[in-house]
Amino acid sequence: MTPGLMQTTPLMISGILNYAARAHAGREIVSRLIDEPLWRYDYAGLARRAAQAAHALRRLGVASGDRVSSLAWNTHRHLELFYAVPGIGAVLHTANPRLFDEQIVYTINHAESRVLFYERNFAALVERIAPHLTTVKTFVMLSDAERTIPGAVGAIGYETLIAGEPEAIDWPVFDENAGAFLCYTSGTTGDPKGVLYSHRAVVLHAMAGGLNSAFGFTAFDVVLPCSSLYHATAWGLPFTAPMCGAKIVLPADRMDGASLHALIQGEGVTFTGGVPTIWTMYLDWLDKTGQRPDSLKRVVIGGSAVPRAMAETFKRRYGVQTLQIWGMTETCPIGVVATPTPALAALGEEAMDEAIWTRQGRLQFGIELRVETEDGQEAPWDGETSGALLVRGPWVVRRYFRKEADAARPDGWFDTGDIATLDANGFMRITDRQKDVIKSGGEWISSIDLENVAVGCPGVKIAAVVGVPHPKWEERPLLVIEVHEGSAVGKDEVLAYLAPRIVKWWTPDDVVFAAVPLTATGKIDKKVLREAWRSHLMG
Repeated sequence: MTPGLMQTTPLMISGILNYAARAHAGREIVSRLIDEPLWRYDYAGLARRAAQAAHALRRLGVASGDRVSSLAWNTHRHLELFYAVPGIGAVLHTANPRLFDEQIVYTINHAESRVLFYERNFAALVERIAPHLTTVKTFVMLSDAERTIPGAVGAIGYETLIAGEPEAIDWPVFDENAGAFLCYTSGTTGDPKGVLYSHRAVVLHAMAGGLNSAFGFTAFDVVLPCSSLYHATAWGLPFTAPMCGAKIVLPADRMDGASLHALIQGEGVTFTGGVPTIWTMYLDWLDKTGQRPDSLKRVVIGGSAVPRAMAETFKRRYGVQTLQIWGMTETCPIGVVATPTPALAALGEEAMDEAIWTRQGRLQFGIELRVETEDGQEAPWDGETSGALLVRGPWVVRRYFRKEADAARPDGWFDTGDIATLDANGFMRITDRQKDVIKSGGEWISSIDLENVAVGCPGVKIAAVVGVPHPKWEERPLLVIEVHEGSAVGKDEVLAYLAPRIVKWWTPDDVVFAAVPLTATGKIDKKVLREAWRSHLMG
C-alpha cells in the first residue's frame, strides 16, 4: 500500500458551527420557548452563545470525556448545547423526558453525568428524580434569570450561567472518534441501551443527510425539526441544516396542529419531519380549519411506516411531497430515505408514488444493507424475499456504551430486529419487526401492511395490529383502532373497508376500539397491546 499524501484534519462537530458562522452568518434561527417570547438570532449568534456555554461548562469543571445530560425540547438553548458540550470534548446525553422516571434516572446514572440541563416545565420531574441521581452535581434550568426557580435542587439559570463569558473560543481539536452524543434506546425490552455517537459519525451522517438522495437541502430551505432533539439528535437536522445554510425553526414542545401551522406559515417552512402521529393531528387540523401549508414542500416521516392515506393527502390536497425515512438510534439514525430516481420516474407518476409510499426508502451512500434468510444466506434483491435486515457503516453502532460484548457481528453487520425486503432499485421495505410478525397457521401476516391499510379508513386516527393467541391457528391478527375526536366508526365499517384491500385470510379476527399506547419515541407500543389483549381470542 502506498499511503496518501493528503491532510488528516479530524472531522469535528465544532467545524460545522465554524463553517455556518462564516459562510451563513446571517441566516436566521427562530425558536419557540416554554414560556418566553419567540427567540430570533442567526448562525453567528449561535456560535457566540455556544462559545459562552462552552466556557461556562469548563468553569463548572466539565472536562474532556465527561458526560452532561439534558432534559430539553427543541429550543435554541438546547441547540447551543449540541455544539458547546461536544465542542470541548465532553459528551451530551440527551435524556428522553417521555420515559418513566426510573428509566430517566437509569440513563443519567448510567451515563454518569456531572451536570443536568433541564427545561422549566420539567422542574417537578427533576425535583422527583434528583435524590436518585448519583453523579449529578450541578442543575441548570434552561431559562432566563427572571423565570429561573432554583427549587430544592438549587438550579442555576442558563442565561445567568453564560452571562459575561467570552463570545469566542478556540475549539480544541482531538481524535474524531471521540464520543460526542450519548443516545439511549427507548427501553421497551429491558433497560435502555446507550449508543455513543462519535464526532466522525455525526459529521459523516450530516453530510450524507444533505445529499439529494436524502434530504437534499439548499441554502434556500427553512427547516422545522419536529423530530425531538433528544431522540437520535433529531435525525441529524441540527448539523445538516447548518452545513447547507438552511434557516432553522425550532418548535419547543408545541406539536399541535395550530402551533405547527403558525410556524410553517409565519416562517416560510419548506421542510419538516417527525413521527406519523404528529402529521395525523396536523392533517386533521388542516381539514377542520380549511387552512393550507403554502410554503411547505417536503415532509419526512419516520419512526413508523407512513400510512398511504397520509402521503396521498399531503400530495393530492396540499402539493407536499412525503418522504419516508427508516433508521434507528443505532444508526445515528438515518438508514434509508424514500426519494425518487429516474428509473422510477420512467414508470410513471403513479408507479413512482407507489414505490415511495409503500417502501421505507432506498439505499444511501454510507450505509450497507443486507437481508439475510434463516439459513444465513443473503436474500436476492427481488422485492419479495424477506429476511432479517442487517446494516453496517461508519455511523452504525459497534458496541453499546459500557457493555463488554459488541452489538455488531465480527463482520460488522448489525441486526436491526426488522424483517425486510430489498428490490432491484435498492428500495427497502420493512414487513415487520421480528418480534411483531404474526404467524397464523404456518403463514406470515405483516402487521405493518395491515395497519397501513386500516389507517386509511375514514375516522381512524391510529391503527395497531398485534398477533394474539388463537386455539386453532396459533396466532391471529387483532386490530386496535383509535378514532379521531368526534368520529364515529364501527367494526363492520372497518372490516368492509379492509375487505377489497387485503387477502381474505389476513382479515383481523376482531376489531376493538381503544386508545393506542405509544412508546417514548412515538411508536405504537406493541408489547403493551399484546399483554392487554392476549386472551381476547381464546374464548
